[in-house]
Amino acid sequence: MEPERQKALYPIGIVAELLNIHPRTLRIYEQEGLIKPARRGGKRFYSNIDLQWLRCLRKLLTDEGLNIAGIKKLLTIAPCWSIRDCDEETRKQCPAILNFPVPCWELKPRCCKDSDLACSDCEVYRHKMDRVIMLKCPDSGVEKT
Repeated sequence: MEPERQKALYPIGIVAELLNIHPRTLRIYEQEGLIKPARRGGKRFYSNIDLQWLRCLRKLLTDEGLNIAGIKKLLTIAPCWSIRDCDEETRKQCPAILNFPVPCWELKPRCCKDSDLACSDCEVYRHKMDRVIMLKCPDSGVEKT
């Protein structure tokens, strides 16, 4: 994925204006674990990939009739250990397996803490978002991964 699409460029006000939604709605999506914007100086910044995901979320919520709980359920379809191909020993200690179907980014698994990996940079988080966009919002222009 090209670095330009991953760069967090847009503050919350601009994103809210671009998507024609209230900034509070974006904060709710973040509180619900549906989006993880980058933080700089305590302020939220969104990338082009985040914008693409938010457009898809809006489509799922307004056009497809899903609610936030339904989208969260949709994101648990492919478990993180299958994306990362974790070995048996790692799986035994992983909170994402012990608490399935809670998304791993809501649990902060040990492997993420150890590698100091932010959710927005995580292959699991990105894969799940891209997969939902590809399946449910194919007109949004995400590349297949």
